[in-house]
Parts: sequence; C-alpha cells; structure tokens
Amino acid sequence: MRILLVEDDLVIGKTVKKAFAENQDECIWEKDGQAGYDQAKTHQFDAIVLDLMLPKLSGLDILKSLRISGDKTPVILLTALGSVEEKVTGLKAGADDYVVKPFAFSELLARIDAICRRAVLKPSPTLEGAGLTLDLTTRRVYSGKTEIILSPTEFSILELLLRNSGQVLPKRMLCEHLWESDWEGATNVIEVHINRLRNKLKKCPNVAPIETVRGRGYVLLPH
Repeated sequence: MRILLVEDDLVIGKTVKKAFAENQDECIWEKDGQAGYDQAKTHQFDAIVLDLMLPKLSGLDILKSLRISGDKTPVILLTALGSVEEKVTGLKAGADDYVVKPFAFSELLARIDAICRRAVLKPSPTLEGAGLTLDLTTRRVYSGKTEIILSPTEFSILELLLRNSGQVLPKRMLCEHLWESDWEGATNVIEVHINRLRNKLKKCPNVAPIETVRGRGYVLLPH
C-alpha cells in the first residue's frame, strides 16, 4: 500500500513510518498540514493517516478540503484520548475511521486494511433503487445525472441498505459489515456515518430517505 502520514509528532511519525516500511508498505510522511495537503492533492494514495492538530493547516481543514473537491481517498484520523467531540466532528467532515493515541501499529494497520478493502473497485456494474444509481466499478453515486459525493464508508453503508431495500438493518449488522464480523466497538459510531449520509441524500428530492426504526436499526425505503 501507499500511505500518506501527516503527523507533527516526531516520535510517532518516525515509529509509524518505520513500521510501514517493515510491513513493506510505502509511507510518505509530512510534518505540517500544508505539506500534507499538497501531497494529497498531487499524488495518489491508498489511504491517508491524518493527525488533527497540525501546524500551518489543521487536519480537519485538510479533510474538509479533500472531500469538497471530491477526493474519496480513505482517511483515518489520529485523535487524542477522550476527545469524543473531535472524533464526531472528524467523522462528520468525511473521515472513514479514527485511532486514539496512544495506539498499537497493528490496530492502525488493521483499520487501514479494512477501509481499503471497502474502497476496492468491484466488477459488478450498477445497483439501482430508491431513486439512486450506484456504479459499483467506480464507486460513484448518482441521483439522475447529479453525482452525490460519498466517502468509501458512506458508499458501503448505502450499498448494503440498497441491497436490502425495505428491510430494517440493525446497527451492529452495519458495523460488522464495515469493520469485520468480530466488531466489538461502540455502535454509536455508525450513527455519525448514517446522519452524514442522510444529510447528503436529502439534498436530492427524488431519493428515498433512510429511516430510523427506534430500537431496531435503519431502513432505506423503496421508491
């Protein structure tokens, strides 16, 4: 894999870069936000590992700018211990996952592997329903001729909901689909992704809504 690491902590940066090298992955390490953003805009990466607190340009500003421009590269945020607000803000801005400092490299690698698998191109052509067309080869979403820009995680959630249109999917089932069958994390993480996806779909009047079924989960209603 080719990874962009944007981290100003020299100890963390050196450790993570070395670990990637030992795992036979290429890691480009930038120590300030502006340099990291420039790398992300001019080169292609399989994933971006992004610290939030950076000199020159914050990680959140980098993330927002990438998503606004349509860049769908999977992004994992590095957050401080206990900063729930930062995690939620980052996920709403378009991050696919987060890792809390201090962290084990094995955890970071596992999360990168998971989001990269979700972003891999698939041979199936399109999936249609609920006023949407999902191109499963390019992983693009359209409402008529209008493209809806989604992150890899949002696309995976929408694909699962559309394949099970009209059926209520529990939060845990969505989590297990995204983060492997042995997921043991908090299911409230999925709420952030669902709300972000729902808000994007609401901008298209001909798209069926994602409904919350209290105590059960979520359902994408047939159009």
